[in-house]
Amino acid sequence: MNVSPPGNPRQLQEQFFEAMGGPQQFQQLFAYLPDVYFFVKDAQSRMMAVSSAILNRLGVSSEAEIIGTSDYDHFPAQLADEFVRDDRTVIETGRPLINRVEIWYTEHRLLDWFVTTKLPVRNNRGEVIGVMGTVRDYNGARAEIQAYSQIDDILNHIHQNLDRKIGVNELAAIAGVSSRQLHRRFVELFGLNVQEFLAKTRIKAASDALINTDMSVGDISLKFGFCDQSAFTQQFKKHIGETPLKFRKRQRVLPRI
Repeated sequence: MNVSPPGNPRQLQEQFFEAMGGPQQFQQLFAYLPDVYFFVKDAQSRMMAVSSAILNRLGVSSEAEIIGTSDYDHFPAQLADEFVRDDRTVIETGRPLINRVEIWYTEHRLLDWFVTTKLPVRNNRGEVIGVMGTVRDYNGARAEIQAYSQIDDILNHIHQNLDRKIGVNELAAIAGVSSRQLHRRFVELFGLNVQEFLAKTRIKAASDALINTDMSVGDISLKFGFCDQSAFTQQFKKHIGETPLKFRKRQRVLPRI
């Protein structure tokens, strides 16, 4: 998924907020909220405003450095694809995405779960011209999620058992619900059924190992519960769009995180 390159960053930002009726004072609030990453993007998923927490995470000193950039400038492509895909859904439907649990990288490049909320941004005629949202550490948001889901124990169990295949019935037993109920809750939270989520989690963990270790592809396939290297390569290409070796070579120069 491609995002158009930025023009003049300040002009882009000024034009975007002018369409909303001028600069928005509410942005100042998000600069001081601890553990909350706040952003505003235009209809092409280009950054129009971010909180200081995001500036610190990306290692830049001023907002001007990232205005007009996209997730592809800061994150691995397979993560950026998902972030932009969610942006498109919100922008095209005009409906918010609330408390979606996502797999993401921590500031130390470790895989973890975060909670994302995205809402459409509208101009003064009511037309959707972008998306605004927050990203929070899952641990900080787990209380409100647990109000309607026993997802916490399941995520911990998956995290601790990435080296083997995990069955749906096994997870349903942990949650104390039926397999059908578990599927429904996963679709609500992740937009994926249980099997799809498990496959995605293992591929993401393997992706991180390909980027950050010198383990062979065969060893990585075994470490994350694939029956052999051929099966791993097939699944990896299905989810990421290229073989593990091509992915590793392309990602050796790591994006800033």
